[in-house]
Order: sequence, then C-alpha cells, then structure tokens
Amino acid sequence: MESLIPFFDPVRGASLTALFLKMGLAVVFGGLIGLERGHKHRAAGSRTYMIVCLGATLAMILSFYESNIVTGDWHEISEMLGRKVDVTRYAEKVIGGIGFLGAGTIIVTGRQEIKGLTTAAGLWTSTCMGLAIGSGYYECAILAFLLILFTTVVLEKVSAWVVSRARNMDLYVEFEKIENLGAIISSIKSMDIQIFDVDIQREKQSNGVTIGAVISSRLPKKETHSHVMSRISKFDFVTVVDEI
Repeated sequence: MESLIPFFDPVRGASLTALFLKMGLAVVFGGLIGLERGHKHRAAGSRTYMIVCLGATLAMILSFYESNIVTGDWHEISEMLGRKVDVTRYAEKVIGGIGFLGAGTIIVTGRQEIKGLTTAAGLWTSTCMGLAIGSGYYECAILAFLLILFTTVVLEKVSAWVVSRARNMDLYVEFEKIENLGAIISSIKSMDIQIFDVDIQREKQSNGVTIGAVISSRLPKKETHSHVMSRISKFDFVTVVDEI
C-alpha cells in the first residue's frame, strides 16, 4: 500500500523513534481533546483521554510487535506449531472494552436530561485514533484529531448560537414553594410568551424537598433566551434557572 505522506515512512515501524512519536502523539492528541471536556467539568477530562488514547496506541504497537516476532525471529517455530497472528484482535478487544468506560459517563439527571453522550463518544473515537497512531497511520490520526476538535468545539458553538435564537424554549426552574409557581408563570406571560406545558417535579434532598418545574414555551421574535432567564432569576425564591 502506497503511503499518502512519504515523510512519515521512516517512523511507521517499531523503531525507538517511532515508539516515541506514536506515544507522544497519543498523549498530546488525547490530552487536547480531553482538555475541552475537562474545561466543562465533564466526567472524563484531559488525563482520562490521554490514558485511553495511549492505551489504544500501546495495544496496536503490541499487535504489530507480536506479528513481527512470529513472522521474523520465531518464524520457523510458528510454522512448526501452525500458529498465526491476527494483528486486529487487540484492536477488536480495545474497541469493545472501551464501552464500559464510556457507559459510565452517561447519566440521566433529575430533569430527565441525558448527559455524557458526547464524552462517551469522544472516548470511543479517541480510542480509535490511538489505534491509528499505534499502527503508524499518522495521516488518518491527524485528520481524526482535527475533525474531533472541530466537532466538539466549533460545531458546539454553532449549535449554541442556533439554540439561543430559536423561538421554542424549555426552561427548568427550581423554587422554594409550589405557591411560587404562579408568580413565575405570570412573569413569563407578561413578556408575551406562550406557555405550552408545565411539568412539576419534586425531589427530596438532604436539606428538604426541592420543587422544580420544566416550562415549555414559545418566545416572540423580540424576546431573547438570556433575558427570560435573567427575569426569572431575579425572584428571591428561585434557586436554579437553566435552559434544557
């Protein structure tokens, strides 16, 4: 197979230089991707991504090392024993095994929100990126790294921009007493906002019962999401205001 970038050819194998480059790229690329997740206080941060990507790289290096041993120094012995090595088996186990780590980052909050999907997907993709680095396919690893950052950083900003200008808005509000809900709804309606649904939730905390409500509404063109949240947060009895 002809390489896409011949510049990398001398460091695709198992030389000491290649090992340093592969493991170094795994730590740097994995850490930079995890840095964005850690900045947002997600379950998996830069260190987790570093270790996952480095572990996948090591698994792929081990696959090629074992293959070279069996087809090189131990060729005659392996032929006599009829042993063959499948270099993909480590990668298969790594990709399958990372599922338990990704599943641990996914939670369902009391507001019935699913959190951690992006983190879990990022861990899985970083694992595959580590396998590409370990195999010496640097072109694929670099492209994957750039696309992962583009997806988690740039597209998230675009998505937030689109959501902030959408007319439909789901608002989660926590307050002290059920009687406070009337004042909240009246304040929202005073801004010419149409309310579709109000879902009241009660959750028992160590310091008492928390009352929350998910309010689904449609904003007029002149109104902004940030202004609505700011208006509601001014009530003394409101403890949490968040858009979901």
